[in-house]
Amino acid sequence: MGRTIQILLLSCVLGIFSCVPSLAQDCASYSFSKNQVYTTCASLPVLSSFLHWTLHPSNNTVDVAFRRSGSAASNWIAWGLNPSGQRMAGTQALIAYRFSNGSVRAYTSSITASPTMLQSNLSFEVPSLTAEYTNGDMIIHATLQLNSNLLSTNQVWQEGPVTSDNPGQHAMASANMQAVGSINFQSGATTAGSNSRAKKRNVHGVLNAVSWGILMPLGIIIARYLKVFKSAGPAWFYLHVGCQISAYAIGVAGWGTGLKLGSDSPGVKYDKHRNLGITLFCLATLQVFALLLRPKPENKYRMYWNFYHWSIGYSTIILSIINIYEGFDILNPEKKWKRAYTGVLIFLAAVAAVLEATTWMIVLNRKKTEDSHLKHVNGNNSRQAV
Repeated sequence: MGRTIQILLLSCVLGIFSCVPSLAQDCASYSFSKNQVYTTCASLPVLSSFLHWTLHPSNNTVDVAFRRSGSAASNWIAWGLNPSGQRMAGTQALIAYRFSNGSVRAYTSSITASPTMLQSNLSFEVPSLTAEYTNGDMIIHATLQLNSNLLSTNQVWQEGPVTSDNPGQHAMASANMQAVGSINFQSGATTAGSNSRAKKRNVHGVLNAVSWGILMPLGIIIARYLKVFKSAGPAWFYLHVGCQISAYAIGVAGWGTGLKLGSDSPGVKYDKHRNLGITLFCLATLQVFALLLRPKPENKYRMYWNFYHWSIGYSTIILSIINIYEGFDILNPEKKWKRAYTGVLIFLAAVAAVLEATTWMIVLNRKKTEDSHLKHVNGNNSRQAV
């Protein structure tokens, strides 16, 4: 019995160690359909992608094969070099996708400020370029004529949907945003790119969700309902102002990160999100400056100021929520974050509904008491007059 257990344990250990090299060799041991052989291979960190290549030092040509494993037949793939930075804009790209009739197209695109990936020449020669879709893998084969400066540079890869036989906008998920790095064709070294841009996008989203999407509505709830309670005194006003100013300050920081992201991404445009953000910033700024022009309660213009203040405030809240969900669609984070924010909104709405009913009851009871007291006083005055 003991010997049997030892044999089983030894078999498990050997099985584990036999799996490790097979996993490590998944890249190098891949067999291409036309038996192409490459001397070097690297597993790229995201999007289940691999790069195979052979460098010919005598003339600085590189035979490359970019492979996206498990690629959907309806997706395009792209790989390229970008000496100007680890980003899509400026990438000298090789792109491939399948037409609806099953044929495969491969072409070059020098991606500048336009995200449409139109066919164009690259800054270096590409003597040969083909693509194939086989066993769920989309593969680009090419020969690149590189100068010495491009033998060690930045690489960018990506995938996205094909719509009406044309490449569409790729997703903005974390994996897509991290599909950058560096490559050295001579040493065979590849490194993953920095994730600073993705972090900036997340910071931008959190700042705006907290400021415009949570603190602003909370400030309105405080102003609308707490002032009904006499015990709150003037505290409701200072809480309201403090909440709104905090929201504005955090929102300005979020707006600033959005501007920075836009300037760092010349090929990516989200006109609706940007225009809503600019509108929100202008409306919120008007609200802040409105405090300086706030008339006293007995002033005859106070009614008009109140209407202006309320209309701008509620418009800001509505546009804020719309723009936050627009941001969720752009960032495409895990669903739990969108659900969490939706839960916060539902909670605030429930609190507002309860307070709305409660304050109306208080106001009506208070009015009823005042009317009863007024009738009692008038009755006493009438009897005294008689």
